[in-house]
Amino acid sequence: MLKNKRITVTGGKGFLGSHLLRKFADFGCHKIEVADFPEFNLTKLSDIIRMYEEQKPDIIVHLAAKVGGIGFNQEKPAELFYDNLIMGAQLMHEAYLRKIEKFVALGTICAYPKFTPVPFKEEDIWVGYPEETNAPYGLAKKMMLVQSQAYRQQYGFNSIFLLPVNLYGPGDNFDLRSSHVIPALIKKCFDAIDKKESSINVWGTGDATREFFFVEDAAEAIYLATQKYNKSEPVNIGAGYEISIKKLVELIAELSGFKGSIIWDKTKPDGQPRRMLDTSKALKEFGFKAKTDFVTGLIKTIDWYKINRYQPK
Repeated sequence: MLKNKRITVTGGKGFLGSHLLRKFADFGCHKIEVADFPEFNLTKLSDIIRMYEEQKPDIIVHLAAKVGGIGFNQEKPAELFYDNLIMGAQLMHEAYLRKIEKFVALGTICAYPKFTPVPFKEEDIWVGYPEETNAPYGLAKKMMLVQSQAYRQQYGFNSIFLLPVNLYGPGDNFDLRSSHVIPALIKKCFDAIDKKESSINVWGTGDATREFFFVEDAAEAIYLATQKYNKSEPVNIGAGYEISIKKLVELIAELSGFKGSIIWDKTKPDGQPRRMLDTSKALKEFGFKAKTDFVTGLIKTIDWYKINRYQPK
């Protein structure tokens, strides 16, 4: 059903976007456009209007976001709030004005309340305030859910809202200033090996838990939802398991070949205490279930980094 549709992927040059473009191509979609820097600054309405006029999409998949780890969220909360809010609000509104067939919005697990019961169920998304270190980002993205439901109610506009958990995989962002935990840990391990250092420093206590979602599985989930799901109720997409940060660090060190010690900086925040999604709705609504074993996904990610880490940017 998507093969002959004109599909624009915002943020299509990014980590998830590059995998999603390949997934669409694998399923025979050949009218795919990308809206990303530097051609389009999607915080500017003039660039959004130009994108719609030039690309004339039938479907928008909105992946573009300003995003980073705990440190980046603490450093730039205002930018994370404004840029993500304005991108989502203006892109969806202009899509409605142009009678776009479907708008697929990617939210974030950071939209969930800090103490959401585990596993996170979609109906719990409004039961409290998000974890403080990433609340501006999480709330800005969650406004697309509010907009999606409001525009469907008033205008009959077809938009959906997906809630992915933390992604990882080949092609991730390994810049320590803005990367998430898995690529940051992989880089720290290899940097320590290169410099013959005997230890690495890791934020927090190691007690927090996280769920991690292999990027190729995420791309398949988004493809299936784009094809089959047409409601404004949010849907979790993830792998449906959790691992403590302590065990994660030990596993990455082992798979990377780092044999030194791990020093925990307990003055730094852990972030949200626990994260794991209930993914049963995605299976029920559009037949998605994650396929990639976590260790297999980590090995693929580490192998990619080994090959690409010295490539010029």
